[in-house]
Amino acid sequence: MAGMSRLPSVLSHLDLPEAELHAAKLDGELYRIDQCFSPVDEIESRQLRARALAVTIPARLIVEQRSAAWIYGASWLPHRHQFCADINARVRTSTLVGLTVREVVIEVGDLVDMAGLPVTTPVRTVVDLARNCLSFGDDELRIIGALMRIGGFGLEECRAVLDRRRNLPHKTLALERIAEAMRRVEAVPRA
Repeated sequence: MAGMSRLPSVLSHLDLPEAELHAAKLDGELYRIDQCFSPVDEIESRQLRARALAVTIPARLIVEQRSAAWIYGASWLPHRHQFCADINARVRTSTLVGLTVREVVIEVGDLVDMAGLPVTTPVRTVVDLARNCLSFGDDELRIIGALMRIGGFGLEECRAVLDRRRNLPHKTLALERIAEAMRRVEAVPRA
């Protein structure tokens, strides 16, 4: 790969054969970013993580929950990516193998564009994690706290998102979880 012009910031098997990508990684020229690779002189960022994910998913899917937290830098790469689709988007989820996809009611204000990829905002991500995580523990509390710091919001902003829809399941549980995450963040001494 020496002597090539500037490489794109994200490379996948669509750009180069998989064996060549792995060889360049072994040579120290590329590093892995999800299912893609990036030149070592590219600093990992939200935009770069979003670009890497955009290469691998179908159009009209929205990045949510742990995958959104990963893009924001609040979590490690999840074992299985989580996406949602607007209930009106007509995405055929039955053909998507290896992805978790939920159909949801989502508003434009719940989304942010990152590298052409729709991602739930930090506050919507917090609310969804707090409402939908079946196994909820220290890791989820840490992720929620990190997202709240990144987004610069608190419990009232989360409550406002939850209150936009009536009869929303797990609303009280979500608020309790978010409040606990805030207590833990506030208990950590500032550096």
